Amino acid sequence: MARYVFITGGVVSSLGKGIAAAALGALLQARGYRVRLRKLDPYLNVDPGTMSPTQHGEVFVTDDGAETDLDLGHYERFTGRSATKTDNITTGRIYKNIIDKERRGDYLGATVQVIPHVTNEIKSFIVEGNDEYDFVLCEIGGTVGDIEAMPFMEAIRQLGNDLPRNSAVYVHLTLMPFIPSAGELKTKPTQHSVKELQAMGIAPDILLVRADREIPEAERRKLSLFCNVRPSAVIQALDVASIYDVPVAYHKEGLDSEVLAAFGIEPAPKPKLEDWEEVGNRIDTPEGEVTIAIVGKYTGLKDAYKSLIEALNHGGIANRVKVKLEWIESEIFEKEDPSPYLEKVDGILVPGGFGERGAEGKIQAVRFARERKVPYFGICFGMQMAVVEAARNLAGIEKASSTEFGPTSEPVVGLMTEWVRGNMLEKRAASGDLGGTMRLGAYKATLKGGTRIADIYGSGDISERHRHRYEVNIDYKDKLEAAGMVFSGTSPDGVLPETVEYPDHPWFIGVQYHPELKSRPLDPHPLFASFIEAALEQSRLV
Repeated sequence: MARYVFITGGVVSSLGKGIAAAALGALLQARGYRVRLRKLDPYLNVDPGTMSPTQHGEVFVTDDGAETDLDLGHYERFTGRSATKTDNITTGRIYKNIIDKERRGDYLGATVQVIPHVTNEIKSFIVEGNDEYDFVLCEIGGTVGDIEAMPFMEAIRQLGNDLPRNSAVYVHLTLMPFIPSAGELKTKPTQHSVKELQAMGIAPDILLVRADREIPEAERRKLSLFCNVRPSAVIQALDVASIYDVPVAYHKEGLDSEVLAAFGIEPAPKPKLEDWEEVGNRIDTPEGEVTIAIVGKYTGLKDAYKSLIEALNHGGIANRVKVKLEWIESEIFEKEDPSPYLEKVDGILVPGGFGERGAEGKIQAVRFARERKVPYFGICFGMQMAVVEAARNLAGIEKASSTEFGPTSEPVVGLMTEWVRGNMLEKRAASGDLGGTMRLGAYKATLKGGTRIADIYGSGDISERHRHRYEVNIDYKDKLEAAGMVFSGTSPDGVLPETVEYPDHPWFIGVQYHPELKSRPLDPHPLFASFIEAALEQSRLV
């Protein structure tokens, strides 16, 4: 039977509950346990699919087509287990499920209330489908005291009593700030946070305390005394150079040992952490450095490109080099020459995005990479802009554009309203809702033999995750290939272009899908490993 670890946060947001949960999952896996991680988000959106990346960060997409919180990306990267749509729930989805049931009459005329109906729905989500796992780690979004998180807190409180004895452990992540004028780390914020959690009926078993310096033993004893936890259960979580140092760092502080002890599992199997130690070694002692320009439109919030950043770092790990990122707002190139910004970089990447803003700037970045023979990686929108650039400047189609930007006489990129998924035909209405209506999740693609991308994958058949509404128009394929661009991959039925490249370029690849979503530090995605390798070669030419 699965055991449950509930991870809550206090004092302030953005302390790293997602990383903490993922790292703990990795540590339990390293001891031989089967682990599942789930995220409970308090916001009212059904999913984050329609939320602005500049507010919420990236939308992480699973193989089965769920648009989820970015923390699921951390879960996948640290544990290697692919998440599913049942690993993320929001208040919006909880309420939608309840209202649908009420409308059907499932409650037999009862008054529908937060307790028990909302809390029961949350509990059902948490406990269902866990028979094959030893541990289920549930991260509660937000911080203690948030009004929208209260039903989730009540649900996990109830589960502490519903589950068999010694089946639930509560880990509370807090901040211990340093006050320069006093020269002290302060315990009071953590004390107040724990007091608020206890007022909800939850007594934390373990405190994971974020700090920017070593926590003195006296302060740990103080937290133990006033927060009613064992002294050994006050775990300091210090800043580290890389998030991939966190599993080893937390193990040294005793987090995983304390969790297992709280469940009564003693002695516990010893962890095998050699792989994580090697990743840390490669990050700490790089043998070179490359600079990659990311020409995007959400550069004000780096979390909008979280998986992309990590996948580039994984490419660096694979090549034993440090990857330095230059963030460039694409709109700049609509007013200025891109040369001063791009001539010293070793690679150019244009990521996904939505809308016309900054599109012409991205096209200028594509042209620079193509003409100057700089390694180029176009992802989703970045591939579409590469095709538009080729149509305009190589194939002579001056009015080439995307219908995403409005009506056009040359729809090189257009809205797809139907496509094949497996053996099923999926359809979308052009005027339909935005939420959940894209081509989402894993789709197969067929790669042309002898192309660069087929060589990189080492296979002609691949499966990658998608998130987009617009597709490159296959009707322009012959004109573009006559101009030098190769359509190196398509959907199995040959209708949807999936990858493009230039055979006479050092490294120029565009993909309609999002390979960054499947890259992991222990298993870097081959496209990112190859791109960074090409950038390393470019750095030696400059």
